[in-house]
Amino acid sequence: MSHTAGILGATGAVGQRLVQLLDPHSEFDIVALTASEDSAGRTYRDAAKWRLDVPIPDEVAEQTVVATDPDAIPDDVDLLFSSLPSSVGERVEPDLCEAGYVVSSNSSNDRNADDVPLVIPEVNADHLDLLEVQRDERGWDGALVKNPNCSTITMVPTLAALDRAFGIDAVRVSTLQAVSGAGYDGVTSMEIIDNAIPHIGGEEQKMESEARKLLGSFDGATVSWHDADVAASCNRIPTLDGHLENVWADLSEDASDDEAADAMREFPSLDLPSSPDPLIHVFEEPERPQPRLDRMHGDGMAVTAGGFRETSGGVQYNCLAHNTIRGAAGASVLNGELLADSGYI
Repeated sequence: MSHTAGILGATGAVGQRLVQLLDPHSEFDIVALTASEDSAGRTYRDAAKWRLDVPIPDEVAEQTVVATDPDAIPDDVDLLFSSLPSSVGERVEPDLCEAGYVVSSNSSNDRNADDVPLVIPEVNADHLDLLEVQRDERGWDGALVKNPNCSTITMVPTLAALDRAFGIDAVRVSTLQAVSGAGYDGVTSMEIIDNAIPHIGGEEQKMESEARKLLGSFDGATVSWHDADVAASCNRIPTLDGHLENVWADLSEDASDDEAADAMREFPSLDLPSSPDPLIHVFEEPERPQPRLDRMHGDGMAVTAGGFRETSGGVQYNCLAHNTIRGAAGASVLNGELLADSGYI
């Protein structure tokens, strides 16, 4: 069954990825594109400064962009994919949900709200039923589901595999994040070439909180966050796409490096169109994964891991994911697929 879909913030970096992923999608038909008032009324071809290395889909290119407002979006849109800046999302998304729209959002606002499911389908699909609580508490006919931050979504599937097999007590992570994670205008060439920036505003706090919510348990009414101690150090480096992360996980039970790697290899995927199989690709080579070589595993939706080493408290390893596909647009699409499969649209 095909569902009508709209893209909020369609002209931005993540919005363009959403167009790329949704145009050929078997379950979604793009019928609405929104952007700022400056872009409203123009064709998408004219409004979007297209930056991907594939052409704009012809049908989408000729669609007229509308304002990001409930009154401007057709009533019969089944699902809205949001790539809005959080400052806009926190204002607009609740209005859209109140108006009856279901929103799968990549924006950071409300990710840790008690009644908003933060979901990686392969990890915590059951959290989606928090939407029943959300609708009861807020009186919405629509619904709001979030995918996590691009750096969080890189490590959490690997942590989920370890947690299910051995239990996790603490996590330390240092990231090497690509410039595309900052958006087209986020980091200038003069800042990043021949350089690394050891600070990304708010990123560490997002990783530390979102990971615990994603790994938490849902009892049908509330999500109890995982009690692991999570600490992050986030760094911007001059790669284009693909966040590489160095992770140290203290485990509740002893595990060898081989056992940790096997737990990730065996972690199940889901029968959804965008979920890769395997979800986690494990390398034997100690120098992998690498952003340029490995970010497109599973069409950019897989997580890759390698460099396993036993530590005094557990295991150290490296992991990688494509930050604008698995880490952003693809994550929202996957949540949309889960919404459809679960009967919420």
